[in-house]
Amino acid sequence: MYPGARRRTFGPMSTPTLSRPQNDKWIAGVCSGLGRRFGISANMVRLIAVLSCLLPGPQFIAYVVLWIVMPKDA
Repeated sequence: MYPGARRRTFGPMSTPTLSRPQNDKWIAGVCSGLGRRFGISANMVRLIAVLSCLLPGPQFIAYVVLWIVMPKDA
């Protein structure tokens, strides 16, 4: 796990919710929110997102949809 990551525990509030952070974002915070939700580095998610854009598919559309659907942190 990367520094600052939380250990996963089981229970009703065990995993963080899927939301876009206000402070750790580059474009919209989608990759940072996904990384926080799944317990991996935001930079790793960003790298995967950029590399996946080299492959054919709807990656850009998926990013925009997540930008619209994911709520901001309160």
